[in-house]
Amino acid sequence: MTDASAALSAIPKGLRDPLLAEYRSIVQNYAERRWSPSELSGGKFCEIVYSILQGYATNAYPLAPSKPGDFVSACRTLETYGHVPRSFQILIPRALPTLYEVRNNRGVGHVGGEVDPNHMDATLVVSMCNWIIAEIVRVFHNLSVDEAQALVDSLAERRVPIVWQSADMRRVLDPTMGLQDQILVLVGSSASKVSVNALLEWLGYKNRTYFLKLLRMMHGKRLIELAKGEDVVEILPPGSVALSKVVSRQVPA
Repeated sequence: MTDASAALSAIPKGLRDPLLAEYRSIVQNYAERRWSPSELSGGKFCEIVYSILQGYATNAYPLAPSKPGDFVSACRTLETYGHVPRSFQILIPRALPTLYEVRNNRGVGHVGGEVDPNHMDATLVVSMCNWIIAEIVRVFHNLSVDEAQALVDSLAERRVPIVWQSADMRRVLDPTMGLQDQILVLVGSSASKVSVNALLEWLGYKNRTYFLKLLRMMHGKRLIELAKGEDVVEILPPGSVALSKVVSRQVPA
């Protein structure tokens, strides 16, 4: 399957690389519960996306992202380009000022904002950025919504700082961590489903009988989804919540 970077190959490198880097930074900071960096990157993300939409509409991409003097007015100008896809004309240009407002007036961009950086605002930023980049991928690569989201999900792979990875091998770097937490970390650090055999290899665990028993227990708690054949697992939303707590214990506040 084409990766998201290739799907954005029509965007000049000077804009494509910053877009992907900022998106990955937002997802990574969110996974590590670093609310302020996650939200702050949302402002940079807005400026990059604006530059891409402006370049697409005028067929004259800038060499690098630029910050308009009046961001809201600049986004309103994008609405005057009737020849572009409606999401590029209306939906994204109207979403960007909201993201920018979180950066400017919610205690993120400067001292004295209304509220301190928090999980609620960071979740808004991640969700909106996820939708925006998926829509950009969809338009540039002529994909369905589901196909575009699948490509973006591959970009959003959690790079948990306590996991070492080389080729197909992964290791949890904290040997004192409990087996269940290690499973959550390894499954949660993958953008796709993980085979039970791979988990056993990554963990260096030999007792397959007990391992499957633990996976069934985690499946019963809805932390993971264990496939019917008991050969593949993926993380579920409650597991992601549990993973965030594990990561927060590893990463300084």
